[in-house]
Amino acid sequence: MIREHVTLAVHDHGGEGAPLLLLHGAGRTLADWAAVAPLLARHHRVLAVDLRGHGFSPDGTWSIPEVLVDIEAVLDTHGIPGALPVGHSLGGMLAVRYALDHPGVTPGAVNLDGYGWGRPGQYVGLDPAYAEERLAQVRELAATVAGQVVPRGGLKDLLAQQRTMSAQLGIPYELLEAGVRRSVHERADGQLELRPGREHALEMLAEIDSLDLFALFRRMDRPLLLGRALRPVPSIPGLDWFDELMAAHAKGLARDLAELAHSRAEVTVADIDGTHAMLLENPRPVADAILGFAAGLSAD
Repeated sequence: MIREHVTLAVHDHGGEGAPLLLLHGAGRTLADWAAVAPLLARHHRVLAVDLRGHGFSPDGTWSIPEVLVDIEAVLDTHGIPGALPVGHSLGGMLAVRYALDHPGVTPGAVNLDGYGWGRPGQYVGLDPAYAEERLAQVRELAATVAGQVVPRGGLKDLLAQQRTMSAQLGIPYELLEAGVRRSVHERADGQLELRPGREHALEMLAEIDSLDLFALFRRMDRPLLLGRALRPVPSIPGLDWFDELMAAHAKGLARDLAELAHSRAEVTVADIDGTHAMLLENPRPVADAILGFAAGLSAD
């Protein structure tokens, strides 16, 4: 089956050395790499992209095989087919899938905190049925806000939320603002929406839920770096049970990653001092983890 690719928006950060391709998370943009990329570009050729339907990239049916074709086209166009894919959140999941689909070309993969919501059995200390019930609520909430239309004057409110997050997590406000402005798109009817639009956002969420990530990790026959955030995400007002759910998932994730690293010599686990927003919150340890891993590939 021939798949049509979408021509992705690219930020070429320059640099010399082994090439890296930076992939952002769901509903985010290449702006998330603004603080990390310059640190990487001191030692590597670095490109960052907006995934299809995100940022300044065109829309298109959101399926992982088609997204991987988009990524391949970027690397071929820039003459770096053997670049190391480095992803955060959804981007990390895609990095692993891309490496698996390109044996003999892609040297490995980096997945920074891209674990989705996991499975009920990963929620240590919680009854699986209860965990499944809460996960269904989380997925319903995510679907509700997917492709959110910004009401009149709503951009100001969105930016105010970013200022609050800046204070909570110590992230420079200008980095958060740049991400929001790159994500907001004017529709044909003149209204603003957060990309990806609702139809494609729902397709994307379904694709994420379909992944058995630990099965993918076990299939990797080349070096794989798995980064894990050590700090919890901020509480969500009105969801009193969310903190307990995330704490249980963090315990299960730590357990499962440790078992994976013990059983698979290809896997390295890096604990990173930050929340899921680690790229913006604490870029130096993120960059150090990537650089150390990439240096090991070069040595091999």
